[in-house]
Amino acid sequence: MLYQLAEINIATFRVPISDPVNAGFIAQLDRINASAERAPGFIWRLVGEGNNALDIRAFDDPSIAVNMSVWKDVDALASFVYHSEGHREIMRRRREWFDRMRFHLALWWIEAGHRPTIAEGKARLEILSRVGPSAHAFLFNKPFPPPMRC
Repeated sequence: MLYQLAEINIATFRVPISDPVNAGFIAQLDRINASAERAPGFIWRLVGEGNNALDIRAFDDPSIAVNMSVWKDVDALASFVYHSEGHREIMRRRREWFDRMRFHLALWWIEAGHRPTIAEGKARLEILSRVGPSAHAFLFNKPFPPPMRC
């Protein structure tokens, strides 16, 4: 069996999403998402009614934005997150738009072809917050290998 890497990341906007303060972030989403889709190892991303996931309410708090995607492996995702100029710029400026969160990212392995649900992603964030990095939910700095192939 082949495996791919799933990720969920969430962020809490400092002010309501519609506030002009967030315009700089929102204006970059189409470009960043297109860049992700062209990146080596990209497979899938969560998309709502627009070309992003901002309209998806995964949590009771409407200020929490959710992003999920699937990649070939940890290296492919890390390369995009940390080496793509557009994404790095968003990361550098994230404090302008988002509050600091203790658990905002979880990575886990899925069977190739599976598309993770928001419920799965939320469960992985919960596992990570309860037990720390494990084969069930991990981080870039504490990765776990994919399950052994059958």
